[in-house]
Amino acid sequence: MNLPNKITISRIFLIPVFLVVMLVEFSWGNMTLLGATLPVAHFIGALIFIIASTTDWIDGYYARKYNLVTNLGKFLDPLADKLLVSAALIVLVNFHLAPAWMTIVIISREFAVTGLRLVLAGGGEVVAANMLGKIKTWAQIIAISVLLLHNMIFELGSIPFADIALWIALIFTIWSGWDYFTKNKQAFVSSK
Repeated sequence: MNLPNKITISRIFLIPVFLVVMLVEFSWGNMTLLGATLPVAHFIGALIFIIASTTDWIDGYYARKYNLVTNLGKFLDPLADKLLVSAALIVLVNFHLAPAWMTIVIISREFAVTGLRLVLAGGGEVVAANMLGKIKTWAQIIAISVLLLHNMIFELGSIPFADIALWIALIFTIWSGWDYFTKNKQAFVSSK
């Protein structure tokens, strides 16, 4: 197994660590940092999420730079992204930090695009992530990070930056999903 795939697997292994830190009731209390008060567990969870998210960039960088792109990596990398983002969004809903309907839309898009990729792969086509999909992923990561940090240092007047970031992530999620389906609509045309 090459280095990029090991990095991707480390991202998958960080998901249960993130979940334990966020969902097990540790008595670590609260902390105040830069004028914001949040549970210590949420701060640690945010750090774990941010570290796990950066591995997405690192594994891709090494895979491209050293020509280490593999079928295993093509399978694991988007799976790791979807598992990490889905787990974090569900945790945010649990703590009433993100609306459930937005989480459902985002996770539904991820399932739909994964299904589209499977249909296309059955016909011998591989759909790589495009720039819009990459922007969507980073918009989601930024929104989730800021929400986990309870909007620490990101207040924009009376509108929390976390809310703006989540709306931006939602818009790019829908837009990139629409883009994938319109560019690959031939997958649903009958070949009779």
